[in-house]
Amino acid sequence: MSTRLASRMNHVKPSAIRELLMLGADPAIMAFGGGYPDASLFPLEGLDAVFHAAIAEHGRESLQYSVPTGLPRLRAQVAARMALDGVPCGAEEVLILQGGQQGLDLVAKLLVDKDDVIITENPTFLGALIAFNPCEPRYAGVPMDAEGMDMAVLEDVLRREPRARLIYTVPDFQNPTGVTMSLARRRRLIELANQFDVMVLEDTPYRELRYEGETLPTLKSMDTEGRVIFLGSFSKILAPGLRVGWAVAPAEIIGHLALLKLAADTQCSTLNMAAVSLFLDRYDVDAHIATIRATYRRKKNLMLDTIRRHFPQEVSCTDPAGGMFIWLTFPAGFDTARFMSEHALPEARVAYVPGATFFPTVQEANHARVSYSSPPDEVIVRGMTALGRLLRLRMGG
Repeated sequence: MSTRLASRMNHVKPSAIRELLMLGADPAIMAFGGGYPDASLFPLEGLDAVFHAAIAEHGRESLQYSVPTGLPRLRAQVAARMALDGVPCGAEEVLILQGGQQGLDLVAKLLVDKDDVIITENPTFLGALIAFNPCEPRYAGVPMDAEGMDMAVLEDVLRREPRARLIYTVPDFQNPTGVTMSLARRRRLIELANQFDVMVLEDTPYRELRYEGETLPTLKSMDTEGRVIFLGSFSKILAPGLRVGWAVAPAEIIGHLALLKLAADTQCSTLNMAAVSLFLDRYDVDAHIATIRATYRRKKNLMLDTIRRHFPQEVSCTDPAGGMFIWLTFPAGFDTARFMSEHALPEARVAYVPGATFFPTVQEANHARVSYSSPPDEVIVRGMTALGRLLRLRMGG
């Protein structure tokens, strides 16, 4: 039998994320690739209690169908948390999602036709490209520095790309670089989006994981024309297995996204939504987040200290103020994918994410992403030390 696939499947390829999930299951490999939360930080007792309560106290409702937009109580709770973050909104402007990843898929389906242009940071989140690719867009990558996306280049792209439909950004502790967009550039991005009438997708899964410096306002808080769609997630602050995230946008856009969600999965798990809602009611989620922040701050500093002591000086790295990732840059001509397959995995038993896959247009092979959030301290030290020694040996430094 010959199966004829739709042309969009030409844009759906195996990714480094899937391969790293497979590597992460091998206990012999010291894996620093996946953006996994530290499982020891999951609030197990609280989640056990709220799941029990969701069934024992509200079982008929928690196990029944709900509305595609999500449980009204949870939507109101998300709206209240958004207001505390400078984004006043009503429950009608909130859509509950199967994690933030679903929001990427739904927004692309809503806004992007074949050959429309999606503008991203360069590099950008690989999972976003995976979600966008079936819509068959063209990409325009905007380079970054320590303050985030280069606004002069963004303006130039908007002037020469009349089919630009969407600016996608991770402004807080960006995946993969860990860089945070400065306040001045956030303001400028909104000005340019208004000027050129382009929608903005603000992806913020790491926003609440800041452990250094002052919190910057969201792009959504600066949105005066209803063109910013905000994505948030409970994956990094509670547990990713819950698959509960949210979108905030004008009610009309939320209505359109809800129709797409209805077609995709009808609704999120009523039980999981009920459990998250009860957790927000009965536990101090902000105290829990403070614990996560303290742990990740220590782990980041441990990884950076180990890198600085053992890596060749030719390898530079970012120093994020939050999130889960450090971005490594190697000398021009160094291929991190080849080095991992030929040396890091067989000789040091270390895995990371080669950087080329994060670039939407012209791939650059001399970068890599490492994550400090999930591995235990001793694995961070042992893995980065082994990788550093191997790099010194192979790079001759």
